[in-house]
Amino acid sequence: MKKYLFTLCFILPVFSLHAQTQFTGWVASFNSFKTGKRTSIHADVQLRSTDNLAQVQTLLLRGGLNVHINKKLIVTAGYAFIHNYRKLGEVTGYAPEHRIWEQLIYNHSIKTMLLTHRVRIEQRFISKIIVVNNKLETDGYATANRFRYFMRTVLPFKKPASAFSNGMFAALQDEVFLNFADKSAVNGKAFDQNRFYLAIGYRFNKTFDLEAGYMNQYINGRGNATTNNHIIQLASYLRL
Repeated sequence: MKKYLFTLCFILPVFSLHAQTQFTGWVASFNSFKTGKRTSIHADVQLRSTDNLAQVQTLLLRGGLNVHINKKLIVTAGYAFIHNYRKLGEVTGYAPEHRIWEQLIYNHSIKTMLLTHRVRIEQRFISKIIVVNNKLETDGYATANRFRYFMRTVLPFKKPASAFSNGMFAALQDEVFLNFADKSAVNGKAFDQNRFYLAIGYRFNKTFDLEAGYMNQYINGRGNATTNNHIIQLASYLRL
């Protein structure tokens, strides 16, 4: 596992050498609220900028119901609303995307490494945009489906990791996005994007973490278009 994570640090930047380059900022809040012995509510809010922090690119609001099968396994289903900055010709504006999503999370540890694996399926409803009176309007929706696999490890600076409740930590994660079924509404390809992330954080207590880090987002666009997005991200994690 350590060899795999180490290899990712070097492969992904090389993979992205010939892509168009962007520099953006993301702010995210990931939250869970316990509602019963085996249930909780998932809620995350994210803001993402356009290139060079010029303006807001994306507002993402996502909620879901978690069912805790046991201490290691969680299944979730939910809905997400995404407000995206779009451009058609010379006209720009914001248009919505709606998503229904289902996921499975498996948590475990290997020695001092705390690992999370997440598999998520998304049914996406992406707005078709037209220009009306020099403004963007939504003219129906195109459907797309996406598979996502996410792996994250938290490495506490304080030992032992199994009893980690406060202090500094490092976080390392990677997520692969794959389109399936009809791909015409997106890039027309199976491979959509990859996100590699490295952060330093502080766990204030068992319920709250704050971290800041760098993310490399490699986006596989239509045709030969690719984008290498360099992202500075600030994220909080609340568990109540």
